[in-house]
Amino acid sequence: MKKIGVILFFATFVCGVYPANAARGDFDFDRWNALMDSVRDAATAKKISGPTIDATLKNPVFIPRIVYNDKNQSEFKLTLSEYLRRTVSAERVKSGHNMAKKYPTLLGKTHAKYGVPKHVILAFWGMESNYGAVKKAYRLKDAFFTLMYDGRREKFFTEQLLSLMKIADKNGADINDIYGSWAGAMGHFQFIPTTLSQYGADGNADGKIDIINNVSDAMFSAGNYLNKLGWDDNQPIARRVLIPSDFDDGLTGGDKKYAITQWGKMGVLNADGSPLTATNDVVGLVAGADDDGANLVASPDNDVEMTTMRVAYLTYPNFYRIKRWNNSNWYAIAIHELSEKLK
Repeated sequence: MKKIGVILFFATFVCGVYPANAARGDFDFDRWNALMDSVRDAATAKKISGPTIDATLKNPVFIPRIVYNDKNQSEFKLTLSEYLRRTVSAERVKSGHNMAKKYPTLLGKTHAKYGVPKHVILAFWGMESNYGAVKKAYRLKDAFFTLMYDGRREKFFTEQLLSLMKIADKNGADINDIYGSWAGAMGHFQFIPTTLSQYGADGNADGKIDIINNVSDAMFSAGNYLNKLGWDDNQPIARRVLIPSDFDDGLTGGDKKYAITQWGKMGVLNADGSPLTATNDVVGLVAGADDDGANLVASPDNDVEMTTMRVAYLTYPNFYRIKRWNNSNWYAIAIHELSEKLK
């Protein structure tokens, strides 16, 4: 078993893309073999079946490109405007409307069962996999072994691999046929194995949960996850507003929450430049950089004088539920913008 794993590693070394600053001799074969042994012991303790354990440990491959990707996720940073142009494109909106026409019944059932509206499910689907168009990249077991070996988050990725093995066992699937992203996410809504184990739902009542090949399972699983996060169908995600160009950036990260009345007193305006309606709803505020989407609007106190304002968003509780799915302000705003276009 160990010998085969080492041989496959050499094949990947030759064919894979490896970081230029690492030498072939740096690879620790003893560590690789020890990881395989520890997975066998942990899987046996969790009562995972012998065939699934054997399949998992048969020829796992170390993929240098995955280590490179993991260490270089933030090579550049997009402004909010740039991010929205990339994620909420006209093509993605068009595809979303097409999917709404293709799956009206399934979207309706998901809404009825989990309380998450159609346009929100479609927005997540579009953001996560471009409605299933994202191609399978890696065998997930190889991604997890590689990231475990890298060591930065060994415990987390070991947990993911063991969870994937349980999923394969439960669904009678061959773990060698389960593919996903380099980071270990899979399917239409890009769930990691522990998320799938906890929130996966059987959308077509066949006794299995397949979020990779079955849209019903994928959509029900997404709806179930958002429902368990506390999704409130009666609340918005966010709404676009304007703030003065010199507004305190320390208040625009979404972590400071005040009543809308208070935000209004700080100079926040509706998107059309009119004063906010005073309410006691407690919300956050998120905005991009100073030069990220400036608008020239009439001062509410003077119809003649023009004031430079910045685009911002008042963020409601559903916004923060999205951030438990993906902890990014930009991502949550993109879900809001895309879902609004898909209503």
